[in-house]
Amino acid sequence: MAQPVISATGLYTPPHSISNEELVESFNAYVEQFNKEHAADIAAGTVQPLEPSNAPFIEKASGIKARFVVNKDGILDPARMTPNIPERPDGEISVLAEMAVAAAQQAMERGGKTAQDIDAVLVAASNMQRAYPAMAVEVQDALGIEGFGFDINVACSSATFGIQTAADFIRAGHARAVLVVNPEICSGHLNFRDRDSHFIFGDVATAILIEDASTCTTPHPFEIVSTRLKTKFSNNIRNNFGFLNRAAPEGVDQPDKLFVQEGRKVFKEVVPMVSEMILTHLGDEGLEASALKRLWLHQANQGMNDMISKRVIGRDVTREEAPVILDTYANTSSAGSIIAFHKYSEDMAPGELGLICSFGAGYSAGSVIVRRAA
Repeated sequence: MAQPVISATGLYTPPHSISNEELVESFNAYVEQFNKEHAADIAAGTVQPLEPSNAPFIEKASGIKARFVVNKDGILDPARMTPNIPERPDGEISVLAEMAVAAAQQAMERGGKTAQDIDAVLVAASNMQRAYPAMAVEVQDALGIEGFGFDINVACSSATFGIQTAADFIRAGHARAVLVVNPEICSGHLNFRDRDSHFIFGDVATAILIEDASTCTTPHPFEIVSTRLKTKFSNNIRNNFGFLNRAAPEGVDQPDKLFVQEGRKVFKEVVPMVSEMILTHLGDEGLEASALKRLWLHQANQGMNDMISKRVIGRDVTREEAPVILDTYANTSSAGSIIAFHKYSEDMAPGELGLICSFGAGYSAGSVIVRRAA
């Protein structure tokens, strides 16, 4: 049976970054204007005043200091507070596909592969730009790859679900090499008028090249030792936008068509679920947690990651053992753990083990045990 390996990764980072301070300045300007416009109703007790935000609150609540976005001006405009991303004609490549292609091309170059070497493209992300044609087919076409492509949407766990799918294709002989691409324009579904969540997300695209070890020319790729997936239905993280509710009437807010969550419930329920899944996965493979050199965890909340790491390893872990990119990228949904892997895996020695793990809405979770090949 073929041995699937991660031979290369790619990363596209948008050119614009927004600091907590910039985001807070915009949000507080909106709050001030809202409270001024609704002063009479607030005084009458029929409207609740909005509370301002501050940078220390954001960093303490999440560990986030900044985020990259595809459009900065629209987000920071207190009268708009949403990215300004004009629609493109059907004859032009879509924004999401363009980001995906940039990350994929970097992975292909690093892995020494051309379009002729790859048989499948999987776009695994939280939010697809459209229902169809599949984003993966557009990316496949832009890259000049034959074969097939399809989209995978398992919220923040999409990348790990994509890795298992690609690895299964390699083992079964259905593909020689597969590109798993994770383009995330998370700013597009974020409510920047909500104090509790306006700081959470950023935009990015990552790519993972998975192939048969026998065809790999990359020195010391990462063998995919084992994968584990889990889902459990929950309404605590939700986005109700869809083709059945395309547009709100003029002047009507529809906050539930954007990202909404019960943050405390998510923390309380996801931490034990993910910790138990990882430990069970390791145990089923006859591995102790102490055998892991590194944890590349989903980058959603620093407190959540710290607690999961401690439950798995049995002690507080260092930033070397569980790298952080959350501070500069924010939560990039499916791409977060892949950014961490992309930036903090080259120092792994042959034979050393690591674990890529993602978790999010659904609930969904995926873990991938990898070993640096000789």
